[in-house]
Amino acid sequence: MRPRAGEGAVMRHHLLLAIGPARFRIGSAWRGPIDALRRLYAAYPQSSQDDAVADFTVRLEPAGIGRRWWRPSVRIAGDHHLPDAVPMALRHGLLAAEMGMNLQMALGWRRHLLIHASSVEKDGKVLVMAGESGSGKSTLAALLGERGWRLMGDEFALLDFATGAIHPFPRLVSLKNQAIDVMRREVDDAARFGPLMAATPKGDIAHLIPAAEAVSRMSEAAPPALLLFPRYGHAPDIRAVGEGEAFMHLTQASTNYVACGEAAFTALHRFVTTVPSIALDFSSGDEADRMIGRLWREYAG
Repeated sequence: MRPRAGEGAVMRHHLLLAIGPARFRIGSAWRGPIDALRRLYAAYPQSSQDDAVADFTVRLEPAGIGRRWWRPSVRIAGDHHLPDAVPMALRHGLLAAEMGMNLQMALGWRRHLLIHASSVEKDGKVLVMAGESGSGKSTLAALLGERGWRLMGDEFALLDFATGAIHPFPRLVSLKNQAIDVMRREVDDAARFGPLMAATPKGDIAHLIPAAEAVSRMSEAAPPALLLFPRYGHAPDIRAVGEGEAFMHLTQASTNYVACGEAAFTALHRFVTTVPSIALDFSSGDEADRMIGRLWREYAG
C-alpha cells in the first residue's frame, strides 16, 4: 500500500479482501491484525498486489508518535473516517479493521441502498431483520445461518435500486457478550471463531466465520420476502407493522438514504409496500427460531 503524504512508511502490512460486491484494501502498521484477517477470511478472495483495485481503503495507524511500539494504540483511518474516533488498543486490532470496513461502507457505498440490518436466505427468498443495537438481529442471523438458512449478512442488507433484490455482504459475524457462548454451543468447529477480545468499547467480542455456503454464494442476490423487527428480552409476541412505520424505521436504519436521493426513496417505498413487516419479541434464540419458522411458512411458503 503506498503511503499518503505525511503518513511515512507505516503501512507495512496490507491485504485486499472482497466481501460480496465490495473490495477493501486494509493496511496496518502491525502484522497482527492483517494475519488475523488472512486466517478468518481465508475462504474469501484475497490479494496482496499493490496494483489490485479496491473500492475502499482502511488504514490502521499508530495513534501518535511512538505509539506503534510503546503501549501501541490503533487509529482507524481511510477514504472516509471520523477524525474524533477514539483510538483502540492493538490487542483489539482485528475489531478496528472490521469497524474500519463497516465505516467505509456506511459512509461511501452508493451502488445499493444500505440498511443496517441482518439478512438470511432460504428457498430463494430473503428474511431481513432490522433493529437497534442489542435487539438480537445479529445473533439471530448467526443462529439461523447454522440451522438451514444461508447467512447473507449481519451488518448491512444491500437493497438493489433497480430490482429490489438483497445482495449478500457476509462479513465475519460480530458476536457480543452472551451471544458468544450461545454460538459456541451451536457451532462445533472452534476454528470458525476468532480470538476473544475482552473489554472492548462494545464489551466482549468474538468473530464467527460464516458457514461455507454463505461465502461460496456471496455473489447471489435474492428477493426479500419478509421484514422483521426483532426485540430480544421480552415475552414472545408478534404484531404487524404498518408500511409507514416500517418506512420510517428503515430510513433511520439506512446510512446512505439521503445521499442516494430519489432512487433510495423509490427502492424503499417498493420494499415496504411489497414485503410484509412484522415486529417479533422473543426471550431466547430457540423461541425466536420457532416463531420465525411459523412466520416464514405463512408469508413466504
